[in-house]
Amino acid sequence: MLNLVLFGPPGAGKGTQSEKLINTYNLVHLSTGDLLRSQIAAGTELGLKAKQLMDQGLLVPDDVVIGMIESKLQENQSAAGFIFDGFPRTVPQAEALDKLLGQYDTQITTMVALVVDDEELTRRLLLRGETSGRPDDQNEELIRRRVKEYNEKTTPVADYYNSQGKFAAIDGIGDIDTIFNLICSKIEQAVG
Repeated sequence: MLNLVLFGPPGAGKGTQSEKLINTYNLVHLSTGDLLRSQIAAGTELGLKAKQLMDQGLLVPDDVVIGMIESKLQENQSAAGFIFDGFPRTVPQAEALDKLLGQYDTQITTMVALVVDDEELTRRLLLRGETSGRPDDQNEELIRRRVKEYNEKTTPVADYYNSQGKFAAIDGIGDIDTIFNLICSKIEQAVG
């Protein structure tokens, strides 16, 4: 089973690259952002709580996110693998994910990080906000807070996977297909 963590700050291109990876490797996409937005759209208690936190540029609690991921794993036990998009963002989340995957006799194959500087991220998100209708992409101050929080909380996650020999950084600025080919190369190296 191929289990890939696609890592990068908001606006790094994870969604774009995820679509290509899903089609190439026949993976199930687990985007915590999409899971949360679907809960918000459904007006669930979880969705309302998540919306309140997201509107402040804060992260949703780990136990909530892990529960949603476990539900998706249970629904897709015969999958060729999973792509984790936007998760894990903290070392405790990475440890919880490892434990959860272990219950299904699988593990993370590799983590690929898309590296994009903060100014480019801000520019991309403001552009996305013009067409997406997402309020969290239309406020520059909120965008900068999200990117800062991402940078502060997620760097240790890269170190966590690096210590396991499962980390690869890719320049996330450039041609989409070139970036995709670099990601595939890293996956093939990890699968060996």
